[in-house]
Amino acid sequence: MFPQRLDAPEAYEIARAMLDGFDRHYRLFRSESGRAKHRFETQDWHAQQRAQRDRIEFYDLRVDECIMRLEREFRAHELPMTVWQQVKLFYIGLLVNHHQPELAETFFNSVTTTILHHSHFRNDFLFILPAMSTEYIECQDDVLHPSFRAYYPKFEQLHEAVRTIVTDYNLHVPYEDLEGDIARVVEVLKHQIGDVKLRANFQIQVLSSLFYRNKGAYVVGKIVNSYREVPFSLPILFNDDGKLYIDAVLHGENDMRALFSFSRAYFMVDMEVPSAYVQFLRSLMPGMPRAEIYNALGLAKQGKTLFYRDLVSHLQHSTDNFRIAPGIKGMVMLVFDMPSFPYVFKIIKDYYPPQKDTTRELIESKYKLVKHHDRVGRMADTLEFRNVAFPRDRFDEDLIEEIRKFAPSQMEIADLDDDGEEEVIFKHIYIERRMIPLNMYLQEAFDAGLENSRSHHQMEHAVVEYGNAIKDLVAANIFPGDMLWKNFGVTRHGKVVFYDYDEIEYITDCNFRKVPAPRNEEDEMSGEIWYSVGPKDVFPETFGPFLLGNDAVREVFMKHHGDLLDSQFWQAHKERIQRGEVLDVFPYEQEKRFERKTR
Repeated sequence: MFPQRLDAPEAYEIARAMLDGFDRHYRLFRSESGRAKHRFETQDWHAQQRAQRDRIEFYDLRVDECIMRLEREFRAHELPMTVWQQVKLFYIGLLVNHHQPELAETFFNSVTTTILHHSHFRNDFLFILPAMSTEYIECQDDVLHPSFRAYYPKFEQLHEAVRTIVTDYNLHVPYEDLEGDIARVVEVLKHQIGDVKLRANFQIQVLSSLFYRNKGAYVVGKIVNSYREVPFSLPILFNDDGKLYIDAVLHGENDMRALFSFSRAYFMVDMEVPSAYVQFLRSLMPGMPRAEIYNALGLAKQGKTLFYRDLVSHLQHSTDNFRIAPGIKGMVMLVFDMPSFPYVFKIIKDYYPPQKDTTRELIESKYKLVKHHDRVGRMADTLEFRNVAFPRDRFDEDLIEEIRKFAPSQMEIADLDDDGEEEVIFKHIYIERRMIPLNMYLQEAFDAGLENSRSHHQMEHAVVEYGNAIKDLVAANIFPGDMLWKNFGVTRHGKVVFYDYDEIEYITDCNFRKVPAPRNEEDEMSGEIWYSVGPKDVFPETFGPFLLGNDAVREVFMKHHGDLLDSQFWQAHKERIQRGEVLDVFPYEQEKRFERKTR
């Protein structure tokens, strides 16, 4: 119930302390993001990677600090619910002129649910729905930096405008050939503008901060002409001489969604008003959920909040049930989905077959590794939830029985609200974007017949992309472990992405070996291996029999990726990584890149 009086003397001080905790978090988050510019200018790639990993931990550290303060000063866990209702109202008042109110609301939820435990989830004192609008925050007088800049060139002034756009970012490193780069950029932009008449509102808008990730910095913006908008991005990289160059022009929603994909590491970008950046990016990628945009900006807790709200809304506006996900069942993960919702839900099983020498703790550590690692566009990001509830009547009986059989410790069925409606509560669950399992994608091509040109192209594309995915993972120091087709998926854009993490290892932790020659005829005829195998030994030449049973698949694989069966390929990359090299992995296709005489 809404409190009739604000009569708890400690309520305001608790709200103030919680907002202080959030402000400290965002100040540190923004400071770390802002330092990405210096790390880029000095080409300190290892520091950039460490910062990307470390920043992920900032949120939980600040939540823990805030909880410790509230317990120390207010014995927060002993306060009655009426006090927490008043705390929320005071907190809302403190957010009226705040620049990141939506993030602060999520922080409030994180602190409150930890203190009050999950059995006390109630709308009365949580931000189940947002209380503050994020629109027009930039209109406040105290906002120092607008989210985007607008340039108004005439058509014949595009070259000068692009030069101004690029130099306004004040990178303290010279360009190799800025005028040549600009000419190439303008040629692409003119093609995108086309022969249409330039209207009075013709302009180029770019977000005020560069987007940093890995070894690149990205200008992100759009061309506006009348009602037409063309999104674009300019990747800025270093050449071997330590000078900058613009590598490509990415344009259109598909290019932008690939750049901001759920399978890539989070960007470092300095944002005073993050909601304004999200609003701008939504104008470039209207088909991309806001939750995924917040994730891409490194604001994963806010992305998680928005995802949950989207899921609740979807459940209210749909009628289909959760079911066992199509495809080959996993040995360590139980996977289910809802046909109308583009995500899959994964639970760690309680029992594993003998060949899977693992534990729940080890599996969770692998998922955490992926969360903190550079996913290079080849590993799906995951949302992790604990003690989350769904309506019982939205579950197929087969699925309930499957969970009871393989993961009983992870599920409880109860009437939480005493309203006569049971809910299914999951103690721990991972949620990922749904993809077509690669084995099913290939089988579709086989079923249609490879003599059909379209089916043959589908098969060839899948095999080539599969090899590309593994090579990108290798460049990022990741060995997939289980490389079977079923552990990879195909995205809506045809990209092959890895999503089974329980056996991944760092390349640098593996020992890549060639299978020793048989010592005698008995070894050669034996069905058992005749050589010793260490726990981290990998024999790439043995991949073939498991992956290449189909002759057409083998032909394509050997043509494009036969080196993956050679231990020397893996060992050479391991040695490069051990020498400290950070290998290039681009979030766009090779044909997008400008041809350069100096490279």
